[in-house]
Amino acid sequence: MSEKKTDKQIVGNVGMFYVCYQLSLLGWNVMPTSRNAKGIDIIAYSPDGKDYLGFQVKTLSKPVHISVGKEKEKIMGDYWIIVVLPDEKSPSSNPTMYVLTKDEVIARGNNYIKNGKKTAFLHKDKYEDEKFKNRLDKIVVLRDHNKR
Repeated sequence: MSEKKTDKQIVGNVGMFYVCYQLSLLGWNVMPTSRNAKGIDIIAYSPDGKDYLGFQVKTLSKPVHISVGKEKEKIMGDYWIIVVLPDEKSPSSNPTMYVLTKDEVIARGNNYIKNGKKTAFLHKDKYEDEKFKNRLDKIVVLRDHNKR
């Protein structure tokens, strides 16, 4: 993009639509949800409509720690996809995605209390791992959708 600092909303949209594109290539019907609304960012459902998944997407211009809300145990989404955009020096390369299940985020995240307020983070060394890197192949229906 240009030399000026890119708007956070635009950065978020780039990552969300990149994930929508990638999930579509895998055969999922994909719908982004309302931006800036509480909840998951993407709903994906199978072609027959019997299975669906919720995705939380965090888009970064460089790998950093990410907030996962007030308490890691209360996060939403079946999968979390952390999208790291390419360096400005190589804008034609593809973003890197780190794909984690909800349980993996909970297991790797940390809860903190700062100034009396609860917050939870996923440190970059906990997601920036080869076993999560570009692993869209691990996306499967994790549980019976009728029991949600």
